[in-house]
Amino acid sequence: MAQTLRMVFGTAAGDPWAMTLRYPKNDLTAQNVTDAMQAVIDADVFAAGLNSIVSAQIIDREVTDLVSNG
Repeated sequence: MAQTLRMVFGTAAGDPWAMTLRYPKNDLTAQNVTDAMQAVIDADVFAAGLNSIVSAQIIDREVTDLVSNG
């Protein structure tokens, strides 16, 4: 099963902006993610002007390789 952590932020323009990370830790808590998202907002490193936390989800998906050459 492949997992990703999807974090959605609000922007100064009022649009959603999402960041997706592969292989999240198994023991993440809502507080861990909220703290990390707030750190991203506080760092102000994205031109989108992130200013709020909208949502976060851990997404599970099953991948079945039919052909894999590498």
